[in-house]
Formats: sequence, structure tokens, C-alpha cells
Amino acid sequence: MLNQLVDFIEEDVSGSSTRKTYQVFVTGTNADTGVTSSLYHTVFDQNHRLQTANELFDLTVGLFSGSNTVADANTGVDINGKLLFTSQSLMMREKINLYRQHAQLLLGDANSQFYAPFGSTDSSNAIDEALFVNFKRLFVRDGIKRESFAMRFYQSASAAQQIEDAAIDTDGQDNIFRGTISGSVIFTDVGASANIERSQTGGSVGNIVNSSNTSENVGLLFYQQGIAIFDLAKITSGSQKMSGSISAVGNSNNSIVLGRAGQGNTDAKFIPDFLVSGSIDDIVKHIASVRFGSGSQTFLTFQNNTQINSTLIFCRATADEFNYSSNPTYTDSEGRILVIDESEQGIQKSFSFITTVGLYDANEELLAVAKLSRPIEKNDEKDLTMRVRLDF
Repeated sequence: MLNQLVDFIEEDVSGSSTRKTYQVFVTGTNADTGVTSSLYHTVFDQNHRLQTANELFDLTVGLFSGSNTVADANTGVDINGKLLFTSQSLMMREKINLYRQHAQLLLGDANSQFYAPFGSTDSSNAIDEALFVNFKRLFVRDGIKRESFAMRFYQSASAAQQIEDAAIDTDGQDNIFRGTISGSVIFTDVGASANIERSQTGGSVGNIVNSSNTSENVGLLFYQQGIAIFDLAKITSGSQKMSGSISAVGNSNNSIVLGRAGQGNTDAKFIPDFLVSGSIDDIVKHIASVRFGSGSQTFLTFQNNTQINSTLIFCRATADEFNYSSNPTYTDSEGRILVIDESEQGIQKSFSFITTVGLYDANEELLAVAKLSRPIEKNDEKDLTMRVRLDF
């Protein structure tokens, strides 16, 4: 098993050029009143337009269909069985479907709910609002090593300032896309080796806890899948008031304002208001640009596992084997072995230097070639055994 340390820096996830969006969701054909959004964002290690850029991980959010956040925004079901929601909501069905997709992949049932700690059935441990971090295979390899995961996260955004006069220039006052420089915590899977859990479809699972209070479970880490799931109600200050402009349907400027006096919901909170009213683009952009920081420090790290399968093959050369060379310079024109000392002509016994070992199948077809680190002398007084290790 080979372990490699992987770390990600803040500016990779917070920067707009290193985070790629995919405008695949469209509310309508009217460009003036419609909204477009991604279903997830992909974070790169440099400008994603460069050919040398590597994909690090995907970020998205999801809502459990049976949560209070969904129930409070739900207004019924249409004749086709499609959930209906209030006009102040956006992309609710997509947020539910993203949660269901992860549940299907990791739990084997799209209707299942994630619990932290894993295996719990206590409603207080249910993850209703989830942040999904899907790490790329390039960095996860064969899995994430237990008790090596750590992530720094800001539980609150900048303190929202209520604006009494809507005519005042509020640039810099809103906190939807404005972070804070204090209040970060470390989330880690410390202690995961003591309680090894396993999902039938998702593989081995570990609980993510608050490092300052390890009894507080805040998420799950699926090691083989390379997917971390966080409970947004526990890793954020869900009751914090949110202020700023977000995407909206039906407005001439394609946006509405949260948290300002005289403009929309003046008491808007992160949960449920922002998660319900915001598009996935707005929510993920907030989390990426505000909650992870924006400097050059590491915000997330883990060690990956690479399983190396080795086969040992022992190749024996007995005393009477491989003492002669097929190299044409080994003999003279009369077929006699060339010697350094002419007085040894016809007396000196043949010998060779082994530099390469060939591996053949049952039909004597060459399959692989192994090179020795240095030539080894072989004569009729030596019985050699060479060990070849084949890694794959």
C-alpha cells in the first residue's frame, strides 16, 4: 500500500477562474426573467481553461425530500407526481434529486437518508441539508486513508448589516459573498479506525467530527468512493442572517435581495431561506468563496491509498547454464572463445555476465523483461537464483 499526501489551497476553491461552472439548468426561454445555473462546480488546481489544469473535486448541495426545509416550501404535487414549491424557492427538485443520487450510489437506495454517525437512526443525527464534496480519482486513487482527512471551514459568513435605506449604496455590506477572517474550525475523521463501518454499495465509511469536540458528528467520509458529506446545519451557523442579491425567477433583473429592509425577506437565514431561495450556483459560490477562505493556505488535506499488487518470480540458473554468450564478438572467426590472455587460449572456461532476465509464457513467448541493477558474473562454479518482482 502506497500513501500520498494530498492538500488543497484556499484560492483554488475560492477563485472564479479555478472553479468551473456548467450552465445546464434553465428556468425558461425568456432571458430577461429566467435563471440559469449549474448542478455542481468543479474545482481545478489552476485556471480551468488551461490544458495543464487538473480537476480536484466537485462541489454541490442537496436536500432530503422528507426534511422540514423541503416540507415548509412544498405546496403540493401535480397530476404527474411532480413536487410543487413556493414562488420564493428555486431548483428545489434539483436539490432533492442530487441528494437522492448520492443516496443511491452510497447507500443503495435513493429514498434513504444519510446519518452522522453512520448507522444511526436518531432524528437529531439525520442530515437534511447536505454539502457533497466529490474528490477526483486522480487524487483519491484506490481510496482515502483512515484518520488522515482534515478540513478547515468557516462556520459563519461576515456579520450581515441591516440596511434601513434601500437607496444607500450597500456594496460590501452584504455577506452572501463576503467572508470573515475568524471563526474557522477543523473537521476531521479522527477516531474512524476505532469504529470501522461499511456500506453495502458505498464501501467503507468513517464519521467526520469537529476536532474541538470529537463527540460532535458533522458528516460522513466514504473512503473508496472519495466522497465527503457534511451536515450544513451542523457545520454552519444556520440561523445566521443572510443579506445580498441572489438569482430569482420573474424579476426584470433576474435577482432578488435577501436581508435588506424593504427588500424581500429581511429576516432571511442561511437555513432554510438561503438554501431554498438560492440557486445551486449561488449556494455553491457562497460556500466556495466564503466558507473555505481565500488565501494561499491549505484548507483541506488527506492521504490517499494506492494498492500495489506484486508477484515474485524466482529464476534459477544452474551451474551448467548460461555460461556462454550468443554475442558474435564472444568468439573468433574459427569459433574459439576470445580470451584476454593469449596463454589461456583453449584452456579458459567460458563465463558470461547476466544483465537481463526475460519472462516467458508456456508457449515460450516473451512477456516481460527485467533489468538487473548491475551485471552478475555466471560460470560453471556458480548456481544463481534471481528474484523478479512484478508490480501492477
